[in-house]
Amino acid sequence: MAADRKSYAVDGVPHGSPIPAAARVGPLIWSSPIPPRDPVTGDTPPDFRAQVERVFANMALVLEAAGVTFAHVGKIEFWMLDNDDRPALNAVWERHFPDETSRPARHVHLSAALPPGVRLTATFQAWAGDL
Repeated sequence: MAADRKSYAVDGVPHGSPIPAAARVGPLIWSSPIPPRDPVTGDTPPDFRAQVERVFANMALVLEAAGVTFAHVGKIEFWMLDNDDRPALNAVWERHFPDETSRPARHVHLSAALPPGVRLTATFQAWAGDL
């Protein structure tokens, strides 16, 4: 028997490819790469910290579309250009996840293959088994 899969789209957080913002199979939710673009203007902020803030805001939109919150996230992966930007990422991370005993797992990949002007993207995996 095949598992049911549901795809989620979010207005203003589109992809250049025919892929959803996230997909759910059973209790598991995976996101596609989440860009730092403003969902209203389509602009990408030039400042790294502003891009981190925008990625988290867009991630919240994707989570909401899937019916979950940051409390359901088990892991977040980031792709960024420059490891020297890690302190700015950490500052926003700690604000979103202040309880060090209840943070999702995290991995940061350094990548020169991000689109022009983009210094950070992210994906997440979440659990919705209690919904």
